[in-house]
Amino acid sequence: MSVDFGHIRRNEHLPARIAAQIGRDIAEGRILPGEKLPTEHVLAKGFGVSRSVVREAIAQLRNEGLVETRQGVGAFVTEQRARQSIRIEQDDLHDRESFRELFQLRLPLEIEAAGLAAVHHDQSDLDKLDETLAAMTGADKWTDQGIVADLAFHRILAAATRNEYFTLFIGFIAERISLAINAARAAAVLEEIVEVTIAEHLAIREAVASRDPKRAREAMRRHLLGATGRLGLELESY
Repeated sequence: MSVDFGHIRRNEHLPARIAAQIGRDIAEGRILPGEKLPTEHVLAKGFGVSRSVVREAIAQLRNEGLVETRQGVGAFVTEQRARQSIRIEQDDLHDRESFRELFQLRLPLEIEAAGLAAVHHDQSDLDKLDETLAAMTGADKWTDQGIVADLAFHRILAAATRNEYFTLFIGFIAERISLAINAARAAAVLEEIVEVTIAEHLAIREAVASRDPKRAREAMRRHLLGATGRLGLELESY
């Protein structure tokens, strides 16, 4: 396979742009069903981005059913008949009501995921959460590094439920919500908002680590309701 990836502009949300470009290559037949994607290292070099950005792009493609990953082997394009039919076009989320409804769906899913993660996680999950928190803390006013870390935090938490459907649906929904949020924020995020967001994530991590599902659910509820408030959304009490 020979695909000319080219470099992605730095002012765009990198994982989504990379996923979209690979998705186009799949749709237009430049990468065929059953074919293995290049390694993370090759993709990162080809796009001129970090491997963590490529990893998030592959996760998005997996959530959309375009690729499947095999442990220790790599990512492969799925057969057409095996692809998922659920799709949410990013343009749909420019409609405020559609965006609010998607956020409303996210709320109970992530709250329950936090509770399950508190019960089922292991030390490797906590280590991964700590890595994402460190990346968030080091991000300068929520650059792309912070966005990737935020998404990774929620994916890791979903995976810690040990229920693959939480991983699938939360990853899919969180990706689209994150893109819409960051498009609305443009390039500027107030430093105090970043600090509050990091503190909310830290509270979730501590509750999960303490194996207290009730506290973990409450920490996630506070985080998501805080996020809705910062976005000016109105949701029913939960």
